[in-house]
Amino acid sequence: MFHNLQKYYGKKIGATDGDIGYVKDFYFDDKSWSIRYLVVDTGSWLGGREVLLPPHVFAPTALAISSSDNRVLPANLTRQQIENSPSVDSHRPVSRQFEAEYHRYYGWPVYWQDSAAWSGASAPVVVPPPEGSAAQHAPPRHDDIHLRSTKAVTGYHIQATDGRVGSVRGFMVHDRSWTIRELVVETGPWYAGKAVLILPEDITRISYEDSSVLVNLSKKIIEQTTRDDVAQAEAGHH
Repeated sequence: MFHNLQKYYGKKIGATDGDIGYVKDFYFDDKSWSIRYLVVDTGSWLGGREVLLPPHVFAPTALAISSSDNRVLPANLTRQQIENSPSVDSHRPVSRQFEAEYHRYYGWPVYWQDSAAWSGASAPVVVPPPEGSAAQHAPPRHDDIHLRSTKAVTGYHIQATDGRVGSVRGFMVHDRSWTIRELVVETGPWYAGKAVLILPEDITRISYEDSSVLVNLSKKIIEQTTRDDVAQAEAGHH
């Protein structure tokens, strides 16, 4: 089942021993289109400090269970674990160094080295490296960072091959894999405000400098797409 992340902003997050705050944002990988972290504002509990929680700390059906307005999104962590976790500055890009420190704290493998352990939303099985080993103290790799904020990308213009066609208004996410399957695009006055869906594979680039999402679709293709349906470059393309 797919869910629009828009309805989860402000959703309460519960640890195993009490509430910890609410969902402020989601960070996704703009290469794999996977949700990597939920950004949680701890509110008055930790003085408004923000923490990151990866999808695998939630039950596989957590998005579906908590989809109603009054349901809490439950995390399989204690309040103390979250309180003692490294702090993150959400006003700056998340560095690979921070991610490595964060995952060491919880004893999780890093997804850029062990993608198999991060399939779906199930918790990865971790075997900690021996104390003092080279693996334990190895410096993080300085790979390109592709973590992006769903809130920041919301509102970006959609740039078709022959002009602008609207803006991003939501992200449809699979409730078990936490993978973005479609972008919700509102066409605005150009096409009577119709909302259509665009697949990640039709996105050629996200330009953060121009606040735009470039797609390999023409305005005509998008215009021919019925409301809430997927714009497709050719028949049978999914």
